[in-house]
Amino acid sequence: MLKTNPNKQFRLYFTEPTMPTHKQYLALRQYFVDGFTAEQISQKSGYSIGSIYSLIRDFKKKVAETNEDPFFKDLKTGRKPIEHKEDTKEIVINLRKKYLSVPDIHVALNALDIHLPIYSIEKILTEAGFARLPRRDKQFRDESISSGTQKLEAPKVSRLSPEADSFSSSLAGMLCMLPCISTYGIDKLIETSSYPQTRDINRLSSILSFVALKLSNVKRYSADDAWCMDRGMGLFAGLNVLPKAAWFSSYSSGTTREMNISFLKGLQSVWKQHDLLSDTVNLDFTAIPYWGDDDHLENNWSGKRGKSLASIQAVLAQDPESGLLCYGDTTVRHKNESDVVLEFLDFYHSNPNKDSQLKFIVFDSKFTVYKNLNKLDERGVKFITIRRRCKTLLSRIEAVEKWKKIKVAKANGKYRTITVAEESFEMKDYSGLVRHVYIKASSREKPAILITNDFDISLENLVRKYARRWLVETDISEHIDFFHLNRNSSGIVIKVDFDLTMTILAHNLYRLFCRNLDGYAHCESQTLFDKFLSVPGRIQIKNNLISIKLKKKRTLPIIIEHMGNFCHLQYSWLFNLPIHFSADSTT
Repeated sequence: MLKTNPNKQFRLYFTEPTMPTHKQYLALRQYFVDGFTAEQISQKSGYSIGSIYSLIRDFKKKVAETNEDPFFKDLKTGRKPIEHKEDTKEIVINLRKKYLSVPDIHVALNALDIHLPIYSIEKILTEAGFARLPRRDKQFRDESISSGTQKLEAPKVSRLSPEADSFSSSLAGMLCMLPCISTYGIDKLIETSSYPQTRDINRLSSILSFVALKLSNVKRYSADDAWCMDRGMGLFAGLNVLPKAAWFSSYSSGTTREMNISFLKGLQSVWKQHDLLSDTVNLDFTAIPYWGDDDHLENNWSGKRGKSLASIQAVLAQDPESGLLCYGDTTVRHKNESDVVLEFLDFYHSNPNKDSQLKFIVFDSKFTVYKNLNKLDERGVKFITIRRRCKTLLSRIEAVEKWKKIKVAKANGKYRTITVAEESFEMKDYSGLVRHVYIKASSREKPAILITNDFDISLENLVRKYARRWLVETDISEHIDFFHLNRNSSGIVIKVDFDLTMTILAHNLYRLFCRNLDGYAHCESQTLFDKFLSVPGRIQIKNNLISIKLKKKRTLPIIIEHMGNFCHLQYSWLFNLPIHFSADSTT
């Protein structure tokens, strides 16, 4: 002000002070240096006489008890030193004993509302004698964290606050899934579902908490002091942090099969509304092992383990074109497993006026009995399955003279040449003729036998449709390895049918996420997670915007370009705020 105003009289700075501390200083100087009385100072300064005496008393006391200047302080250049409280130091050291890296410790401290810079954490660890952690793969890192003896108490779960905030996340890239939820209206479907909700956590945040765990590839649910400290995962569900493991078990106990079926039907309507389903569905069984008291369970064949074991038999239905899973059921028993295909049709045709798209059902030889094929034919559905070989059939195949070679298109645009022959004849327990197609390949000693009630489809398309049935087996393997379907009760006791429903939703979100990613549309969930979702970053909530700055990664330019298409979206469970993704300036 003094420099920019040439008409300012500099002596007024000393004779007519404006700051309260400046007026107090001049009043005390007049009393101790100039020898003015309290009455004289009161007339000049405007203070009452009592205020002058109080000012003199407080000044004498402060000067006598402390060495600090009551009015003037030296300006220190450089960074302001941070005083580390002993409890903060102890938390940092305990987290390092769990083999957490400095960025992971920074994320955990943010969840505890402790905003300590990265360099300060490094300084604490260096002073405590900790060396730099060696490079570790994800599996070793997860196992070391979950096996730690030091437990960190996570903050209480609450609704996310719209106030300005800033924090770090080890899985900030997982928020790239939010546009899929909003674009396809899955959030509205969850809100109108019959799933339960609690007083503190509404229905949408409850389901999204389960989905966050599924998407994040957390292998040890029991190590909840690790994953529930990440505020980025909490933001995904509209919470400050995810709930503890006990909450997930308690919530799951309130769900029923009827709720799951209703939700799957809602998802089915969403996929049809966006034209994501083709005219073909692949069906297959999978066994979910049970590691507790198995007296009430039946033995089922587990392809993953190569033996029969006490397990829960589940069925999955997959669309081969989009890769979406549209049905799942864990209530299958030996007495009704052959009727599962009819139960699926009842589910798919719940609204006959709209559900007329399905034409082909593809399954393996042990999925149902031959008499049920009649019922499929009566309902206007074409089946494609494989028939088990017997001596009579093998003798019949040897007598076939007319064989021809066809080219079957593969997923990579190339073709494979195989030798085929076909004929039609009756089959036991089936009324009418069945089309038999015999397939010879150089890798098979005995030919495979495909049967169908469709006499119009070409051989090339018929073989390709059945060959794509292996895609559902790939998805089942993925559910076991990535979504941990075989370990759903290892850390959190969750109803298996509800766990399968959440797995289906998480799987479909990955399929929707990669639909417009050129070159990555056919990648498995593990690959998509490693390349796009497993990215740390900083999150800021301010100025009616959620800003996510992602750390450096080879695929980061693809992520930023892809997420730029969704800047206009607003998210109801995040106070209708838009989300902006960008690259962080630091690594």
